[in-house]
Amino acid sequence: MANHKSSIKRIRQSEKRRIHNKYYHKTTRNAIKALRNTDDKIAAVALLPKVAAMLDKLAKQNIIHANKAANLKSALQIFVNKIA
Repeated sequence: MANHKSSIKRIRQSEKRRIHNKYYHKTTRNAIKALRNTDDKIAAVALLPKVAAMLDKLAKQNIIHANKAANLKSALQIFVNKIA
């Protein structure tokens, strides 16, 4: 167990941030899954900018790595372009 007031506070902050990050990461993963399950081109084109913005925000906040966000956005763009 932590012995200093600062370390106790740091534990509280870390747990709060972990829960916050987990929520936004899971929300983004669900949005990606919804986009990948879409067969409608119009719906996919409308959903793509929202998902890309979510990925950019996660990368900016260091929840995911910037390169991972770029790779996911690229793969999703390729997926949307292939929908007939």
